[in-house]
Amino acid sequence: MSPKRPYNPLDKKNLGVSVADALLQREPVQLPPDRFDGAGVYAIYYAGDFEPYRSIAEANRQNRFSQPLYIGKAVPPGRRKGGIDSNENPGPVLSARLRQHANSIDQANNLDLRDFWSRYLVVDDIWIPLGESLLIHRFAPTWNKLIDGFGNHDPGAGRRNQARSMWDVLHPGRPWADRLQPGVLTPEEIVELLSGEAN
Repeated sequence: MSPKRPYNPLDKKNLGVSVADALLQREPVQLPPDRFDGAGVYAIYYAGDFEPYRSIAEANRQNRFSQPLYIGKAVPPGRRKGGIDSNENPGPVLSARLRQHANSIDQANNLDLRDFWSRYLVVDDIWIPLGESLLIHRFAPTWNKLIDGFGNHDPGAGRRNQARSMWDVLHPGRPWADRLQPGVLTPEEIVELLSGEAN
């Protein structure tokens, strides 16, 4: 058996772990946060009484916040096109993304925004995707791994022939999603998937 490789604090994965750990040390705040400048990573937590999320909510009550429902990132404008300038102020991209999520939750007819909390961390551009990937791998959040569509935007009138996401089927209320085609699964089938995941 070959010896274990020595620990390298500058290894890409270890640097990503340090970003993830720094996020998890942040104090959770209720959604939506006040406006602030910066890009970075975030975790959203649920502590309400929507029955299909009971085990998740129980893990987050009494200030434990140990099981994110969703992990995401907000990158600076231009990053997706290959531009990067770590000295340039990206503006309020992270707080704006969290406010967009708060709006989606608020529009859902079976969720209460008061039950949602978040941790967020402003991060140097280069570490944002790695931090997000490691957090998703560590926690396998339900809205990342099983119930897709929470982070979706209005696809526009020219693409309204696509089906509603699982998130919009389970949590109807976003006006633009109501104009899409019916989802592939029914709410009951999605809840059954969730119950299988919990067992």
